[in-house]
Amino acid sequence: MQARRRNPIDPVAPPKASARLLAGVAAFLTYLAMYAFRKPIAAATYADVAPWLGWLDYKTALLLAQVIGYALSKIIGIRVIAEQGRNGRATTILSLIGVSWLALLAFPLVPPGWGVACLLLNGLPLGMVWGLVFAYLEGRRTSEILAAMLSASFILSSGLMKSVGTLLLQAGIGAFWMPALTGLLFAPLLIASLWLLDRTPPPDAEDERQRGRRAPMNRAGRIALLRRNWLPLTMLITAYVALSALRDFRDNFAPELWAELGYADMASIFSLSEAPVAVIVLCGLAAGVLIRDNMRALLALHAAIFAGALLLAGGTLAFQAGWIGPLAWMILVGTGLYLGYVPFSAMLFDRLIATLGQPANAGFLIYVADAGGYGGSVGLLLYRSLAAPKIAWLRFFIDCVYGVAALVALLTLLSALHLAARPQRWTRDLGLRPSVSS
Repeated sequence: MQARRRNPIDPVAPPKASARLLAGVAAFLTYLAMYAFRKPIAAATYADVAPWLGWLDYKTALLLAQVIGYALSKIIGIRVIAEQGRNGRATTILSLIGVSWLALLAFPLVPPGWGVACLLLNGLPLGMVWGLVFAYLEGRRTSEILAAMLSASFILSSGLMKSVGTLLLQAGIGAFWMPALTGLLFAPLLIASLWLLDRTPPPDAEDERQRGRRAPMNRAGRIALLRRNWLPLTMLITAYVALSALRDFRDNFAPELWAELGYADMASIFSLSEAPVAVIVLCGLAAGVLIRDNMRALLALHAAIFAGALLLAGGTLAFQAGWIGPLAWMILVGTGLYLGYVPFSAMLFDRLIATLGQPANAGFLIYVADAGGYGGSVGLLLYRSLAAPKIAWLRFFIDCVYGVAALVALLTLLSALHLAARPQRWTRDLGLRPSVSS
């Protein structure tokens, strides 16, 4: 019998393709379930609670504490994720999420002032979950597809969890109990999907040939990688800080933004506005799997980020001119925002490691970027609370959109020009093999 001839652009042959697809589904469901322990808090306004310490809006204080905990987790994760092996990974994920749920359980049991501390403890363990989950997927010929599936989780799940939280509030569940109950509802899904994810086979020899070998990194290796690539990494991470701050603001204050747009108390609006974003962004980025040359793929991701910045500004101009309505505008802004944001969370650094060709892991660079990104989120929240408390939510958001779009477009263009102009010198100076293409 004649052997089945493989399509030259088909990166994997069955039955491995089905196994890896299953791994992507498991990663998607695992991270979606994690969001049930993080994002429901944003569904409530806590408008009837006195300002924290007498001056800071209570919901802002809660979100600020959670983001600070998340940012600290990213800083800790720079080392933990870089050095983490496969053994015990699933147990670590489950333990981290379990600790975060205990903090949510304490939230309604303590005085409101101490609720801020509960949200700090809730965010502190959760920041390491992304890197641990992505570690199952990186370094594969299908990493773009798998990363797109995983990234769909944080686009869809944020809106989903706010919808679930809003429905629980409308059903009479108190705003302080709602976050813990939402997490409990998704605990069975978390356990089942994590069990499945932990059975994902590691990258094979062909994966390592095309995408480089992925390995834990010690302190010397981490410092060397940053020192050798400081210029493009500085430009890219600065752009990511701006995108992260805008994304978090849009995500956390979606109820306030939608209320000003005339969609107050419509629980489904959060999911309706995010589903098209996930489909458009992730189908486009997943197509990067067809680009075999790692440097070309890296530049293509720069182009996607640049296009996202243009869409942010263009969509907002169209909304202000009255050419499109609120829902279409929020979908366009979400598409542009995630078109720029998602590559940093997975694909961009995975291709960068593959281009360099040295044993390393993308999780380290992702967490370096995330540590700065959530620092930017904290900065934007503080600026809004201290310097612009009387500006309407919508006006403030629109101003931020224009500023972020301009900064991201400029830095991404400069980074792309730097990499495109000196790819051979870049790899030669490092003593590394060039990117794989075939």
